[in-house]
Amino acid sequence: MRTRIRELIDEAAAALRRLDEPRQAEIEAAARLLIDCFMAGRSVYICGNGGSAADAQHIAAELTGRYLRDRKALNCLALTVNTSNLTAIANDYGYDHVFARQVEAHVRPGDVLWAISTSGKSPSILKAAGAARARGARVLGFTGANGQSLAAVSDVCFMAPAESAYAIQQLHELAYHILCDLVERHAEKIAAAGE
Repeated sequence: MRTRIRELIDEAAAALRRLDEPRQAEIEAAARLLIDCFMAGRSVYICGNGGSAADAQHIAAELTGRYLRDRKALNCLALTVNTSNLTAIANDYGYDHVFARQVEAHVRPGDVLWAISTSGKSPSILKAAGAARARGARVLGFTGANGQSLAAVSDVCFMAPAESAYAIQQLHELAYHILCDLVERHAEKIAAAGE
């Protein structure tokens, strides 16, 4: 058991060491995308499946409430939280449409859809990204090292340099907390732009 624990810790540490300049540049571009969206008075919508759905809700809580600093609330919603929407859309249109249908209802030009898929191949996430782009919104993708399908439909994409879902999700958590910090550091500018 101790050997397996060490293996998993070593894998996570190796993945962290691969957060090189190109990955850091992806995080910086993502921060600029979010800050520009909020400064323009627009909204961020987040979607993901499974653990990524939990991440979507976590991010929305950090940005709507607060991360580390008191500041104006930011308009950020997770598309994973309304079970009536999710189950009705899945029942009537198929699960692949659970987020795209909500994007059609809510997302406007200038908004950002933050689409999370560890594999980068989830049909529900790819359809949501396509729907967002069709509506004039920008897409921020979060995926893993092999997530080229999501990267291809994203304006900005953070591709965590890992292949196992748990390592990808660990890097996603680090990256989105960095993004929450960077957004909060621009809170005064965002608030001034909204006045």
